[in-house]
Amino acid sequence: MKRWIIGIALAAVASAPAFAQKEVTIAYQDMVVPYRIAQEAKELEKATGYKINWKQFGGGGEVIKAMASGAVQVGEIGSAGISAAVSRGEPLEVFWILDDIGSAEALVAKNGSGINSVKDLKGKTVAVPFNSTTHFHLMVALQQAGVNPADVKILNLRPPEVRAAWQRGDIQATFIWNPVLDEVKKDGKVILTSGKISADTGKATFDGFVVNKEWAKANKDFLVKFVKILAASDDKYRKNHAKWTAGSDEAKAVAKWSGAKPEDVPAGIALYAFPTAQEQSAKWLGGGKNSVAAKALAATAEFQLSQKQIEKTLPDYSVAVDPTYVQNALK
Repeated sequence: MKRWIIGIALAAVASAPAFAQKEVTIAYQDMVVPYRIAQEAKELEKATGYKINWKQFGGGGEVIKAMASGAVQVGEIGSAGISAAVSRGEPLEVFWILDDIGSAEALVAKNGSGINSVKDLKGKTVAVPFNSTTHFHLMVALQQAGVNPADVKILNLRPPEVRAAWQRGDIQATFIWNPVLDEVKKDGKVILTSGKISADTGKATFDGFVVNKEWAKANKDFLVKFVKILAASDDKYRKNHAKWTAGSDEAKAVAKWSGAKPEDVPAGIALYAFPTAQEQSAKWLGGGKNSVAAKALAATAEFQLSQKQIEKTLPDYSVAVDPTYVQNALK
Protein backbone atom coordinates (compact mmCIF):
# COMPACT_ATOMS: atom_id res chain seq x y z
CA MET A 1 0.00 0.00 0.00
CA LYS A 2 2.77 2.41 0.94
CA ARG A 3 4.64 1.63 -2.27
CA TRP A 4 1.48 2.42 -4.30
CA ILE A 5 1.00 5.80 -2.55
CA ILE A 6 4.67 6.68 -3.03
CA GLY A 7 4.45 5.69 -6.69
CA ILE A 8 1.50 8.03 -7.27
CA ALA A 9 3.28 10.85 -5.43
CA LEU A 10 6.41 10.46 -7.53
CA ALA A 11 4.35 10.37 -10.73
CA ALA A 12 2.60 13.60 -9.70
CA VAL A 13 5.93 15.29 -9.03
CA ALA A 14 7.31 14.11 -12.35
CA SER A 15 4.31 15.48 -14.26
CA ALA A 16 4.27 18.85 -12.45
CA PRO A 17 5.80 21.88 -14.23
CA ALA A 18 9.30 22.87 -13.19
CA PHE A 19 7.99 26.30 -12.18
CA ALA A 20 4.65 28.06 -11.95
CA GLN A 21 4.00 30.48 -14.81
CA LYS A 22 3.39 34.03 -13.66
CA GLU A 23 -0.01 35.41 -14.48
CA VAL A 24 -1.59 38.86 -14.78
CA THR A 25 -5.04 40.16 -15.66
CA ILE A 26 -5.04 43.37 -17.69
CA ALA A 27 -8.19 45.45 -18.16
CA TYR A 28 -8.70 47.25 -21.45
CA GLN A 29 -11.42 49.46 -22.89
CA ASP A 30 -12.48 50.67 -26.33
CA MET A 31 -9.67 53.17 -26.88
CA VAL A 32 -8.51 53.31 -30.52
CA VAL A 33 -4.74 53.21 -29.94
CA PRO A 34 -1.66 51.78 -31.72
CA TYR A 35 -0.99 49.28 -28.94
CA ARG A 36 -3.84 47.07 -30.19
CA ILE A 37 -1.53 45.72 -32.92
CA ALA A 38 0.83 44.41 -30.22
CA GLN A 39 -2.14 42.93 -28.36
CA GLU A 40 -3.18 41.07 -31.49
CA ALA A 41 0.38 39.78 -32.04
CA LYS A 42 0.70 38.67 -28.38
CA GLU A 43 3.94 40.62 -28.10
CA LEU A 44 3.66 41.05 -24.32
CA GLU A 45 3.17 37.33 -23.75
CA LYS A 46 6.23 36.55 -25.89
CA ALA A 47 8.43 39.19 -24.25
CA THR A 48 7.61 38.34 -20.62
CA GLY A 49 6.53 34.70 -20.53
CA TYR A 50 3.56 35.71 -18.38
CA LYS A 51 0.11 34.30 -18.94
CA ILE A 52 -1.93 37.40 -19.86
CA ASN A 53 -5.65 37.44 -19.17
CA TRP A 54 -7.08 40.30 -21.24
CA LYS A 55 -10.45 41.47 -19.95
CA GLN A 56 -12.53 44.18 -21.62
CA PHE A 57 -14.56 46.64 -19.55
CA GLY A 58 -17.17 49.20 -20.55
CA GLY A 59 -15.81 52.08 -18.46
CA GLY A 60 -13.16 53.29 -16.06
CA GLY A 61 -15.41 52.87 -13.03
CA GLU A 62 -15.71 49.16 -13.73
CA VAL A 63 -11.93 48.83 -14.11
CA ILE A 64 -11.35 50.61 -10.79
CA LYS A 65 -13.76 48.28 -8.98
CA ALA A 66 -12.06 45.23 -10.48
CA MET A 67 -8.63 46.50 -9.44
CA ALA A 68 -9.88 47.29 -5.92
CA SER A 69 -11.12 43.70 -5.59
CA GLY A 70 -7.77 42.30 -6.72
CA ALA A 71 -9.28 40.70 -9.83
CA VAL A 72 -7.25 43.01 -12.12
CA GLN A 73 -3.65 44.15 -11.62
CA VAL A 74 -3.13 46.49 -14.60
CA GLY A 75 -5.75 48.56 -16.41
CA GLU A 76 -6.60 51.29 -18.89
CA ILE A 77 -8.43 54.21 -17.27
CA GLY A 78 -9.14 57.80 -18.30
CA SER A 79 -7.66 60.66 -16.27
CA ALA A 80 -11.01 61.52 -14.67
CA GLY A 81 -11.36 57.98 -13.36
CA ILE A 82 -7.77 57.88 -12.16
CA SER A 83 -8.04 61.14 -10.21
CA ALA A 84 -11.25 60.01 -8.52
CA ALA A 85 -9.78 56.62 -7.60
CA VAL A 86 -6.54 57.88 -6.09
CA SER A 87 -8.37 60.71 -4.31
CA ARG A 88 -10.39 58.01 -2.56
CA GLY A 89 -7.23 56.18 -1.54
CA GLU A 90 -7.01 53.42 -4.16
CA PRO A 91 -3.36 52.17 -4.32
CA LEU A 92 -2.90 52.86 -8.04
CA GLU A 93 -0.17 54.58 -10.03
CA VAL A 94 0.06 55.71 -13.66
CA PHE A 95 3.05 54.20 -15.45
CA TRP A 96 2.22 54.99 -19.09
CA ILE A 97 0.19 57.61 -20.95
CA LEU A 98 -1.83 55.59 -23.44
CA ASP A 99 -2.96 58.72 -25.27
CA ASP A 100 -3.26 62.48 -24.94
CA ILE A 101 -6.94 62.98 -25.79
CA GLY A 102 -6.10 65.97 -27.99
CA SER A 103 -8.71 66.53 -30.70
CA ALA A 104 -10.61 63.33 -29.90
CA GLU A 105 -12.91 65.34 -27.62
CA ALA A 106 -14.28 68.66 -28.81
CA LEU A 107 -16.84 71.37 -28.21
CA VAL A 108 -19.09 71.51 -31.27
CA ALA A 109 -21.76 74.15 -31.99
CA LYS A 110 -24.71 73.44 -34.27
CA ASN A 111 -24.78 75.36 -37.53
CA GLY A 112 -27.09 78.36 -37.25
CA SER A 113 -26.86 78.44 -33.43
CA GLY A 114 -24.99 81.73 -33.41
CA ILE A 115 -22.15 80.18 -31.39
CA ASN A 116 -18.73 81.12 -32.73
CA SER A 117 -16.75 81.12 -29.48
CA VAL A 118 -16.98 79.88 -25.90
CA LYS A 119 -18.33 83.28 -24.84
CA ASP A 120 -21.31 82.73 -27.14
CA LEU A 121 -22.44 79.79 -24.98
CA LYS A 122 -24.06 82.27 -22.60
CA GLY A 123 -27.82 81.68 -22.70
CA LYS A 124 -27.42 78.52 -24.81
CA THR A 125 -28.08 74.84 -24.06
CA VAL A 126 -25.03 72.56 -24.00
CA ALA A 127 -25.06 68.80 -23.43
CA VAL A 128 -22.23 66.87 -21.80
CA PRO A 129 -21.91 63.63 -19.79
CA PHE A 130 -21.41 64.83 -16.21
CA ASN A 131 -18.22 63.93 -14.30
CA SER A 132 -16.44 63.08 -17.54
CA THR A 133 -13.28 64.52 -19.10
CA THR A 134 -15.45 66.65 -21.42
CA HIS A 135 -17.49 67.99 -18.50
CA PHE A 136 -14.23 68.97 -16.82
CA HIS A 137 -12.90 70.68 -19.94
CA LEU A 138 -16.18 72.49 -20.57
CA MET A 139 -15.93 74.07 -17.12
CA VAL A 140 -12.28 74.97 -17.71
CA ALA A 141 -13.20 76.57 -21.04
CA LEU A 142 -16.00 78.62 -19.47
CA GLN A 143 -13.66 79.81 -16.75
CA GLN A 144 -11.01 80.81 -19.28
CA ALA A 145 -13.58 82.74 -21.30
CA GLY A 146 -15.01 84.47 -18.24
CA VAL A 147 -18.44 82.87 -18.62
CA ASN A 148 -20.41 82.02 -15.48
CA PRO A 149 -21.58 78.36 -15.77
CA ALA A 150 -24.88 79.47 -14.22
CA ASP A 151 -25.52 81.52 -17.39
CA VAL A 152 -25.30 78.38 -19.54
CA LYS A 153 -27.92 75.62 -19.52
CA ILE A 154 -25.72 72.55 -19.10
CA LEU A 155 -27.54 69.24 -19.55
CA ASN A 156 -26.25 65.90 -18.24
CA LEU A 157 -26.71 63.50 -21.16
CA ARG A 158 -24.96 60.26 -22.09
CA PRO A 159 -23.53 60.08 -25.64
CA PRO A 160 -26.58 58.30 -27.19
CA GLU A 161 -28.83 60.90 -25.54
CA VAL A 162 -26.62 63.70 -26.86
CA ARG A 163 -27.08 62.32 -30.37
CA ALA A 164 -30.86 62.24 -30.02
CA ALA A 165 -31.07 65.73 -28.47
CA TRP A 166 -28.86 67.13 -31.25
CA GLN A 167 -31.04 65.58 -33.95
CA ARG A 168 -34.21 66.96 -32.33
CA GLY A 169 -32.69 70.43 -32.07
CA ASP A 170 -32.97 70.48 -28.26
CA ILE A 171 -29.35 71.57 -27.79
CA GLN A 172 -27.13 74.11 -29.49
CA ALA A 173 -23.76 72.62 -28.53
CA THR A 174 -22.06 69.58 -27.02
CA PHE A 175 -18.59 68.67 -25.74
CA ILE A 176 -18.32 65.03 -26.76
CA TRP A 177 -16.21 62.19 -28.20
CA ASN A 178 -16.63 59.62 -30.98
CA PRO A 179 -18.75 58.20 -32.45
CA VAL A 180 -21.14 61.06 -31.61
CA LEU A 181 -18.41 63.64 -32.28
CA ASP A 182 -18.19 62.64 -35.95
CA GLU A 183 -21.97 62.79 -36.26
CA VAL A 184 -22.42 66.28 -34.82
CA LYS A 185 -19.55 67.61 -36.92
CA LYS A 186 -21.67 66.93 -40.03
CA ASP A 187 -23.95 69.89 -39.27
CA GLY A 188 -21.85 71.69 -36.69
CA LYS A 189 -18.45 73.29 -36.26
CA VAL A 190 -15.67 72.67 -33.77
CA ILE A 191 -15.29 75.61 -31.40
CA LEU A 192 -12.56 74.16 -29.17
CA THR A 193 -10.73 70.87 -28.67
CA SER A 194 -9.43 69.27 -25.50
CA GLY A 195 -5.95 69.47 -27.00
CA LYS A 196 -6.22 73.26 -27.28
CA ILE A 197 -7.47 73.56 -23.69
CA SER A 198 -4.63 71.36 -22.46
CA ALA A 199 -2.04 73.43 -24.33
CA ASP A 200 -3.45 76.75 -23.09
CA THR A 201 -4.07 75.80 -19.45
CA GLY A 202 -1.87 72.78 -18.66
CA LYS A 203 -5.02 70.97 -17.54
CA ALA A 204 -4.68 67.93 -19.76
CA THR A 205 -6.98 64.97 -20.18
CA PHE A 206 -5.59 61.56 -21.07
CA ASP A 207 -6.05 57.81 -20.99
CA GLY A 208 -3.42 55.98 -18.99
CA PHE A 209 -2.24 52.57 -17.91
CA VAL A 210 -2.35 52.15 -14.13
CA VAL A 211 -1.04 49.36 -11.92
CA ASN A 212 -1.63 48.23 -8.36
CA LYS A 213 1.36 49.55 -6.41
CA GLU A 214 2.07 46.36 -4.47
CA TRP A 215 1.86 44.21 -7.58
CA ALA A 216 4.17 46.64 -9.38
CA LYS A 217 6.89 46.24 -6.74
CA ALA A 218 6.98 42.50 -7.31
CA ASN A 219 6.82 42.72 -11.13
CA LYS A 220 9.10 45.60 -12.10
CA ASP A 221 10.77 43.77 -14.98
CA PHE A 222 7.37 42.93 -16.50
CA LEU A 223 6.31 46.58 -16.46
CA VAL A 224 9.56 47.76 -18.06
CA LYS A 225 9.10 45.25 -20.90
CA PHE A 226 5.46 46.30 -21.21
CA VAL A 227 6.47 49.95 -21.55
CA LYS A 228 9.00 49.08 -24.26
CA ILE A 229 6.27 47.37 -26.29
CA LEU A 230 3.84 50.27 -25.76
CA ALA A 231 6.47 52.79 -26.86
CA ALA A 232 7.42 50.73 -29.92
CA SER A 233 3.77 50.40 -30.97
CA ASP A 234 3.26 54.16 -30.81
CA ASP A 235 6.51 54.75 -32.70
CA LYS A 236 5.46 52.40 -35.50
CA TYR A 237 2.23 54.34 -35.87
CA ARG A 238 3.98 57.72 -35.91
CA LYS A 239 6.37 56.56 -38.65
CA ASN A 240 3.89 54.62 -40.77
CA HIS A 241 0.45 56.13 -40.08
CA ALA A 242 -0.16 56.73 -43.80
CA LYS A 243 -0.22 52.95 -44.26
CA TRP A 244 -2.96 52.52 -41.64
CA THR A 245 -5.75 52.46 -44.18
CA ALA A 246 -9.17 50.92 -43.56
CA GLY A 247 -8.13 47.63 -45.16
CA SER A 248 -4.75 47.36 -43.45
CA ASP A 249 -3.89 44.66 -40.92
CA GLU A 250 -3.20 47.41 -38.38
CA ALA A 251 -6.67 48.93 -38.72
CA LYS A 252 -8.26 45.48 -38.53
CA ALA A 253 -6.35 44.66 -35.33
CA VAL A 254 -7.31 47.96 -33.70
CA ALA A 255 -10.93 47.42 -34.74
CA LYS A 256 -10.98 43.88 -33.36
CA TRP A 257 -9.79 44.89 -29.90
CA SER A 258 -11.53 48.26 -29.61
CA GLY A 259 -14.86 47.38 -31.20
CA ALA A 260 -14.53 50.16 -33.78
CA LYS A 261 -15.24 49.68 -37.49
CA PRO A 262 -12.03 49.20 -39.56
CA GLU A 263 -13.07 52.05 -41.88
CA ASP A 264 -13.34 54.41 -38.88
CA VAL A 265 -9.94 53.57 -37.37
CA PRO A 266 -7.64 55.79 -39.51
CA ALA A 267 -9.59 59.01 -38.86
CA GLY A 268 -10.38 58.11 -35.25
CA ILE A 269 -6.82 57.32 -34.21
CA ALA A 270 -5.53 60.49 -35.91
CA LEU A 271 -7.46 62.64 -33.41
CA TYR A 272 -5.26 61.50 -30.52
CA ALA A 273 -1.67 62.36 -29.68
CA PHE A 274 0.72 59.70 -28.42
CA PRO A 275 3.56 61.08 -26.28
CA THR A 276 6.90 59.38 -26.90
CA ALA A 277 8.75 57.54 -24.14
CA GLN A 278 11.17 60.46 -23.97
CA GLU A 279 8.32 62.96 -23.57
CA GLN A 280 6.71 60.81 -20.91
CA SER A 281 9.97 60.47 -18.99
CA ALA A 282 10.76 64.18 -19.16
CA LYS A 283 7.41 65.87 -18.65
CA TRP A 284 4.29 63.70 -18.73
CA LEU A 285 5.30 61.32 -15.92
CA GLY A 286 8.63 62.82 -14.85
CA GLY A 287 8.85 66.08 -12.94
CA GLY A 288 7.12 65.14 -9.72
CA LYS A 289 4.32 67.49 -8.72
CA ASN A 290 4.92 69.52 -11.88
CA SER A 291 4.56 66.61 -14.30
CA VAL A 292 1.79 66.95 -16.87
CA ALA A 293 0.01 63.88 -15.44
CA ALA A 294 0.19 65.01 -11.79
CA LYS A 295 -1.02 68.52 -12.64
CA ALA A 296 -3.83 67.09 -14.78
CA LEU A 297 -4.97 64.77 -12.00
CA ALA A 298 -4.83 67.59 -9.45
CA ALA A 299 -6.91 69.93 -11.66
CA THR A 300 -9.42 67.18 -12.41
CA ALA A 301 -9.73 66.33 -8.72
CA GLU A 302 -10.49 69.98 -7.86
CA PHE A 303 -13.29 69.86 -10.42
CA GLN A 304 -14.59 66.55 -9.02
CA LEU A 305 -14.58 68.00 -5.51
CA SER A 306 -16.66 70.95 -6.73
CA GLN A 307 -19.14 68.47 -8.23
CA LYS A 308 -19.20 66.48 -4.95
CA GLN A 309 -17.94 63.42 -6.78
CA ILE A 310 -15.13 63.02 -4.23
CA GLU A 311 -14.86 64.10 -0.59
CA LYS A 312 -11.31 65.44 -0.62
CA THR A 313 -8.28 66.04 -2.80
CA LEU A 314 -4.66 65.01 -2.26
CA PRO A 315 -1.96 67.61 -1.55
CA ASP A 316 0.27 66.09 -4.25
CA TYR A 317 -0.88 63.82 -7.09
CA SER A 318 2.64 62.79 -8.08
CA VAL A 319 2.20 60.01 -5.50
CA ALA A 320 0.03 58.36 -8.16
CA VAL A 321 2.48 58.88 -11.04
CA ASP A 322 5.56 56.66 -11.49
CA PRO A 323 8.05 57.52 -14.28
CA THR A 324 10.66 54.89 -13.29
CA TYR A 325 9.41 52.17 -15.65
CA VAL A 326 9.64 54.48 -18.65
CA GLN A 327 13.01 55.75 -17.50
CA ASN A 328 14.35 52.20 -17.13
CA ALA A 329 12.93 51.26 -20.52
CA LEU A 330 14.95 54.06 -22.10
CA LYS A 331 18.27 52.89 -20.65
